[in-house]
Amino acid sequence: MKIVSLCGLLGYGYSEEALEVAFSEHVDYVGVDAGSTDPGPYYLGSGKSFTDRNAVKRDLSLALPKALEHKAPFIIGSAGGAGAKAHTDWLLDIIREIAKEKNLSFKMGVIYSDVDKEYVLEKLNSGKIINMSESFPLTEKMVSDSERIVSQIGVAPIIKLLEQKVDVIVSGRACDTAIYAAPCVFNGYKEGLAFHMAKIMECGAMCAEPVAAADVMQSYMYDDYFELRPASPKRKCSAERTAAHTMYEQTNPYMIYEPDGEINIKDAKFEQIDERTVRISGATFTPAKEKTLKLEGVKKVGYRTICVGGIFDPLTIKNFDYIEKTVKDFVASAVTCGSEDYTLNFRKYGGAESNFCVVIDAVGKTQDIADTVCSLARSRTLHCDYVGRKSSAGNVAFPFSPSDVHVGEVYEFSVFHLAKVDNLEETVKVAIEEV
Repeated sequence: MKIVSLCGLLGYGYSEEALEVAFSEHVDYVGVDAGSTDPGPYYLGSGKSFTDRNAVKRDLSLALPKALEHKAPFIIGSAGGAGAKAHTDWLLDIIREIAKEKNLSFKMGVIYSDVDKEYVLEKLNSGKIINMSESFPLTEKMVSDSERIVSQIGVAPIIKLLEQKVDVIVSGRACDTAIYAAPCVFNGYKEGLAFHMAKIMECGAMCAEPVAAADVMQSYMYDDYFELRPASPKRKCSAERTAAHTMYEQTNPYMIYEPDGEINIKDAKFEQIDERTVRISGATFTPAKEKTLKLEGVKKVGYRTICVGGIFDPLTIKNFDYIEKTVKDFVASAVTCGSEDYTLNFRKYGGAESNFCVVIDAVGKTQDIADTVCSLARSRTLHCDYVGRKSSAGNVAFPFSPSDVHVGEVYEFSVFHLAKVDNLEETVKVAIEEV
């Protein structure tokens, strides 16, 4: 069975040459991950995608017709970036638009994985929440303050839609591995191999040389092993690279943990078959003794304004800790709001004696407060005096005009916990439509 991964993330792009190579032989399934928590909590809270609409449409426009031609179900996970209903609906609109423009007809399954506050509170009050960090225990207030909460699903809901012979699956927040493991489990392949393959495939050609999240990867599944080969003739897989990528984002080099169970890769073998192909075997699977789903939720904490500046004077750099304290004290005395209404941070990059970047980061309860704090901090930083200062003008050079940039709403994670569940599908809502 052949599975194609378009790229590491929908909207990152891939070469058309690689796509043509991948579909020059029969393809059974196509997958692509569309989201992540890597860009932080903003996108879940705002309901916006962190990938560009035009880039996402380009990636889908090229691949969707080929998947339909090959009768290869096309599986997309964590739609729209953060995978909430707003993000999933955003991606669905793009797919419908492509279908209309290209005169495509297909059966599409949709998985929503949002959960409401009452669901999470019930889990919390019944002792079914597991804190992933002792320093971040879940409370009722954290749940109540949340703007959106999603659950990260495993393979089960995707398999249910494959059973109904859909052509396209668009899922809300999902484990990256679920996209590629689900069709393998559905077709009876060993779960250890399925999840191991999925763990490597979900990043596209990141396991290849040269490394690229923005390119196509191919997997060939067999009874006792699978083989990986990049579609682009410019890339190759090596045993070393694929073994390294197996440990990508893992806390344990021998175990991969998923909602469905544990994958033990201690006895995995990585064999170089030819210059561009690696054969992998040996992973085993143990079903989870306790079923859990990860919950992700965010709350709004204010609005942000930033100012970026460069410092090229050694004396100013040497005295910047003093400048920072002086500016913060000045702002505290000059603003009309309370100290609880804003935060002010100086984010410093570099460290060389003559080359230093600072980002003045102001977050306020309102955008006006953030603007005021940033403006005061910027002007005071520019003209702050210190012992030994020789210049009579500014301390900081600003590369942009206007210097102050509205970033907008600021969110932070309020829920990042595991929930014990009776059924790994209990948080999902599934819909099927004819496009």
